[in-house]
Amino acid sequence: MVEHLADILAYPPIQRAAIACVLCGVSCSLLSVFIILMKMPLIGVSMSHAAFAGAVLGMLFNVNPALTGFILCLLAAGILGPLSDRTDMAPENVLGIMFSFLMGLAFLGMGILTRTKAVALNLMWGSLLSLSQTDIVILALITLLLVLFVLLFFKEIRSVLFNRRLAAASGVPERIVYYALLFLTGAVVSSNLATVGGLLIFALLVQPGATALQLTYNLKHFFIISAASGIVACVSGLVVSYIFDLPSGASVVLTATIIFAAAYVFSPKRRMAKLKKKEYGP
Repeated sequence: MVEHLADILAYPPIQRAAIACVLCGVSCSLLSVFIILMKMPLIGVSMSHAAFAGAVLGMLFNVNPALTGFILCLLAAGILGPLSDRTDMAPENVLGIMFSFLMGLAFLGMGILTRTKAVALNLMWGSLLSLSQTDIVILALITLLLVLFVLLFFKEIRSVLFNRRLAAASGVPERIVYYALLFLTGAVVSSNLATVGGLLIFALLVQPGATALQLTYNLKHFFIISAASGIVACVSGLVVSYIFDLPSGASVVLTATIIFAAAYVFSPKRRMAKLKKKEYGP
């Protein structure tokens, strides 16, 4: 069994897929902490559809789909932040409007696309075994940038996650931190188009953070648990997809869901809440 596994890992596409799984797990899971604690899951949905819509537009105009996906993600992030800050609309409402527009744009492009839709479908559902060396390098650089951002601005991030208004009153540049998170979300989503897919990646931007939420109150532990669950989900999903010849993106997302379900069932926080409820009443 070990020799067979070693033979499999000797293939460059498998090696690239394994590396991409780890990088995808780390980057998406770190962002998942922000998305869950700020209670804005539609960020992941909107950004994933922005990346997919941009990639489809790139194919329509014979431009690199990864580049156009990245540009449209950053554009969406640049619009979302100021629009939610300068209008009376809640960020959730702005995200909902943006999501519906981008989804319509993506499927309009799919309908207009006359050449083969195989590439577009790969970007929709993900194809880990088709990753190039350039894809891995870009993903690694963006993941490194995100990790450095979390490490260097951990105190500021913690303040913004607690309360943006209190953070601003305390002198924390909360708007810069918030906008940086939006741009990093766009960069991470667009760089992971080929790993999990534009329509599935939002699950990895929610479920690892939701898993960590079941297990800890400590923010540092939150980041660690979220990253660990994301890596396990990505690597396990890759193994399952290889063994049973299943789509890799869907396998990763379903594995992440199973991990969340296990964390929810065995959640110490949920058990403590039940004990307190029994002790003190509703």
